[in-house]
Amino acid sequence: MSHHIEDLLAQWSRFPNDKWVLAVITKIQGSSYRKTGAMMLFHWLGKSIGLVSGGCLEGDLLRHAQRAIQQDQAINITYDASDESDASYQLGCGGIVDLLLIPVTAENNYLHLQRLKEQLTSTNCEYHLPLVESGTQASSIVANVLPISNTADYDFSKSTYSNPSQSAALTMLQIPCRTRFHLAIFGGGLDAQPLAMMAIQLGWKVTVFDERSSYAHQHHFPDVHIIKHPIAQLDNEKLLNIDAVVVMQHNLTLDALALKLISQSNQAYIALLGPHHRRDQVFSKANITLDDFKGFFSAPAGFDIGGELPESIALSILAECHAVFHKKTQQIKS
Repeated sequence: MSHHIEDLLAQWSRFPNDKWVLAVITKIQGSSYRKTGAMMLFHWLGKSIGLVSGGCLEGDLLRHAQRAIQQDQAINITYDASDESDASYQLGCGGIVDLLLIPVTAENNYLHLQRLKEQLTSTNCEYHLPLVESGTQASSIVANVLPISNTADYDFSKSTYSNPSQSAALTMLQIPCRTRFHLAIFGGGLDAQPLAMMAIQLGWKVTVFDERSSYAHQHHFPDVHIIKHPIAQLDNEKLLNIDAVVVMQHNLTLDALALKLISQSNQAYIALLGPHHRRDQVFSKANITLDDFKGFFSAPAGFDIGGELPESIALSILAECHAVFHKKTQQIKS
């Protein structure tokens, strides 16, 4: 299971009436494993969902979470690893991390986590959490969920703070929550299986397109949506809400049909398996050029990490795709 916010909320929603505590990073000074806005949930019996560090804080946080449940109050905690002589928590990041722990109860509408879960099934949003003081009664804490109207220039990489006004004395932490990245794979062969599996482990949604009867069987692609319609019968609406496409059918005609369809859509990342000369053959067959694609086009697909086996190739493709998603373009080949 991934640590994507939707996976956290899916697990919490199975037992929402149990006693839970939401832990959120509210501020970072220096370096930290997770960013401001990172969330996790603690169950009163000791189970935790998600993470806010590399594993060095969670054990101690559970103790504070249980105290928050007992007192039914919010708790602020600071972990300071800037002092290298202090080995209290053995943090490796060397930064200062502030966290807020809030009991999730019926009285505070479960901090609107159910609403956040429902919103993320269809659109990106912001989760607004008031930065209350330690000792604040959990029942008085009001969270909110707001859809993001314009995502074109929106920066999902960082949380922000509202400026408190006279009518709203508390600063709100505004946490961007993005729906899962959606990867489409044209080709359901053996080498597509590790690509799909790794993408799911990253918390992405995966759809496999393959019209051939001998490929893309569900038992080889658990948790993957499979579409068996011929490419010639698909329209570009099938690619709406898809963020990246990898074409790996090992068939010039099918790859040409797929790329022709993709060229009419709008994905951030498009990758084609095979060397440059094969890319040129596919382009010629599809009567398209590199300029027809709106997103980043990669062929040969992925970073050159010296891989040969399907798992290595999948790793190289997903690493490059991940870099495109998160705008780390300075690390990507031109």
